[in-house]
Amino acid sequence: MPWAVLLVLLFATPTVGWAQQSGLDLPGLNQTEPVRARPVGNLEDWSSLSLANSELIPERPLLGERDDNPQFVRELLQVQWRQGDPIDLYVIRPKGVAKPPAILYLYSYPSETDIFRSDAFCATATRDGFAAIGFVSALTGHRYTNRPMKEWFVSELQEALGSSAHDVQMILNYLATRDDLDMSRIGMFGLGSGGTIAILAAAADPRIKSLELIDPWGDWPDWIVKSSLIPEQERPNYLKPEFLKKVAPLDPVEWLPQLKSQRVRIQEVLDDSVTPRTAQERLRAAAGTTEIVVFDTTEQFSSAVSGDKAVQWVKDQLRPASLPQPATQHSQNSPAGKQGVESNHDD
Repeated sequence: MPWAVLLVLLFATPTVGWAQQSGLDLPGLNQTEPVRARPVGNLEDWSSLSLANSELIPERPLLGERDDNPQFVRELLQVQWRQGDPIDLYVIRPKGVAKPPAILYLYSYPSETDIFRSDAFCATATRDGFAAIGFVSALTGHRYTNRPMKEWFVSELQEALGSSAHDVQMILNYLATRDDLDMSRIGMFGLGSGGTIAILAAAADPRIKSLELIDPWGDWPDWIVKSSLIPEQERPNYLKPEFLKKVAPLDPVEWLPQLKSQRVRIQEVLDDSVTPRTAQERLRAAAGTTEIVVFDTTEQFSSAVSGDKAVQWVKDQLRPASLPQPATQHSQNSPAGKQGVESNHDD
């Protein structure tokens, strides 16, 4: 995985603990309405991208912290719709924009939420009038609790992907209650496993209009055989027919061709050992007319996406006429609507 993008975007940040403060007003919430009682067990179908076969009942969000910066307002919320799985959700809004477009940021396993506490990241993400929504996937960071050590993101891949795709939809449901975001202009930035989850969520939820994906995981049979993320002693377990059968409905190779209404760009780094080249090629073939940008090395990639260039393309797809164009255009950004293959590869 091109972790250099995290080093480019992640600035020194202070450690901020979670401080639950109930009783604070949150946008879009009627505090006089009772919260539905949660069932003793959760009914959730991880094999289905849709929420139709799952009963996820949201609890009232709790506001943990609110930072008022000259450029942005950052809220740390705790949302929950699954027993024992509270999610730290960052809603970062630019100052001076009543209902900004929003981009969901989902980094790859095993990322944490530290980047969303960086003032420098928040200033960059909200530049040009965009909101940033940050969280981590299931079985990742603070969401990896009360599990035996042998259970982790890949060993529980069906759960990790299925529940995270549901989380994206539930987060969008919450954001729609706030009335301070433009829900007609929602994009998503996904890195590694976050890119995979973004594809799955967009296939289920047309509210996601544009996707910027960096080395998404996928093509599970090939990915499992060659991915450097998997310990060799565990690899045979994930190549068993029963495991592959469970994750087959959650393969982005199957869902990428179905993203007809969204604008999608995939950036691939050829020396990424987490997503092997065979899997990259399968994803590229499945993507069809999706725009592809290929880099030979992580160094080339990190140079190309430094600063705010990692998400400039997706911002360009979502930008309403009322928002000003960015001061400078970046050479790696293609015009909105262009499709094809743009390559940094020397072949």
